[in-house]
Amino acid sequence: MDWGTDLWDQNDVIDKHTQSGLDLVERYIKFVKERTEIEQSYAKQLRSLTKKYAKRGSKEEQECRFSNHASFQDILNELNDYAGQRELIAENMMTGICVELTKFLQDLKQERKTHLSDAKKAQQNLESSFKHLESTKKRFAKEWAEAEKATQQAEKTESDLNATKLDVEKAKQHAHARTHTAEECRNDYAALLQKYNKEQNFHYYTEIPQIFNKLQDMDERRIRRLAEGYCQFSDIEKNVLPIISKCLEGISAAGGKINEKQDSLLLIEQHKSGFERPGDVEFEDYTQGIKPATSESSLNPPKVRTKLWPFGKRHKPHAAEDFSHLPPEQRKKRLQAKIDDITKELQKAQDQSEALEKMKGVYEQNPQMGDPSSLEPQITETTQNIGRLRGELAKYETWLSEAVGGEETANTINNNTQHGGGTVEQPLNIYTEFDDEFDDIENPIGQCTALYTFEGNSEGTISITEGEQLSVMEEDKGDGWMRVLKASGEEGYIPSSYVKLVS
Repeated sequence: MDWGTDLWDQNDVIDKHTQSGLDLVERYIKFVKERTEIEQSYAKQLRSLTKKYAKRGSKEEQECRFSNHASFQDILNELNDYAGQRELIAENMMTGICVELTKFLQDLKQERKTHLSDAKKAQQNLESSFKHLESTKKRFAKEWAEAEKATQQAEKTESDLNATKLDVEKAKQHAHARTHTAEECRNDYAALLQKYNKEQNFHYYTEIPQIFNKLQDMDERRIRRLAEGYCQFSDIEKNVLPIISKCLEGISAAGGKINEKQDSLLLIEQHKSGFERPGDVEFEDYTQGIKPATSESSLNPPKVRTKLWPFGKRHKPHAAEDFSHLPPEQRKKRLQAKIDDITKELQKAQDQSEALEKMKGVYEQNPQMGDPSSLEPQITETTQNIGRLRGELAKYETWLSEAVGGEETANTINNNTQHGGGTVEQPLNIYTEFDDEFDDIENPIGQCTALYTFEGNSEGTISITEGEQLSVMEEDKGDGWMRVLKASGEEGYIPSSYVKLVS
């Protein structure tokens, strides 16, 4: 069964039905567009929410050392990644459904217009042939009537006794001429009728069925493409569900890794003063009477006990370089941290000094590579920096010795020498390539592995495949995207949640 066979006479019905189908496609496109706007608005609100509650500043960073604070930051990060997936859903729906269906709809409208125009033209041609046939038929009827009238007149003239032979002959000739004309009209009408019947047969059995079948094929293609669009509406969201699930699992994991005991110990670690608890208050006896007056006072003034500092407001002392304004335990920790920082800086300076000396030696052996004297300012500056750092290291070690006392100090300093100062004499092999000192090429800040395949359709993005190794060139700035470099040299942005950082 097809439209051309069973709906050959339902042109108006087919016209309305195909138009209704195109209207449905247009409605669906508008529906998906509004859905993408909702997704984009939702993602924007989620990003604003995470930005509002994200910790910023040194105080917040210190608080984030506690597991319950850090977990909340993890939740905000996961929610930010979740917002990125909602944006991805909106983008894929817009490009995969709205844009593609809009192009498809324009093609269908043009195709439908062409088919209906062909059907209308065929109908007009058939109607024009029918009008010509009717005109020929009327002419034949008129001429035949005139021929019969002329024949009757000739018979009447012939039977008239008063008519002359000339009149009779003339009447017969006129009747014969009219009859001949009528016969010609009859033949024209018969030929035109035969032609029209062929055209009508072709119109209703071949031409119109072909046009209507093309319209049927067009409508079925529309229905199939619309069905695919319906499935895409679901599949696009299904594709990001694994990542959304990971975000939700990350939120659950953030709650699960909270350790209340560890947080309590961390608070002790950060704020333990090391002071001894106050001793007992001595009894002051006022029953012994009045003691002899002195030059300053005739009575012993009562001793006034100072306010216990844990329960009153304390004025924050001025920060001292040796951290003497801090309680003993905190002072030792700050001094040790400072020593560790200086040791790292000293290690770095000595590595740089050694690299410069090596480079100078290479220049001396190969003058074409560079002038050795050009490195003297850098060598001098590095040497001065090493001397300054060693002086600071000795100063802070002295203060630490005062804070912890004899044997404990020696152990601390020895440990520091083993873990810090000892490593100073063993430079890191980071200057194996002298050219690296002069390269302006941006170095990767890390490595990552693609967890999922991503199609980079937007400007600035690149496509990646699952399992691909990538170099991180720029970390996520809070917008859910990061810049990476592929092994092929291609560089661009990808969703941060699509990769796993390699430590």
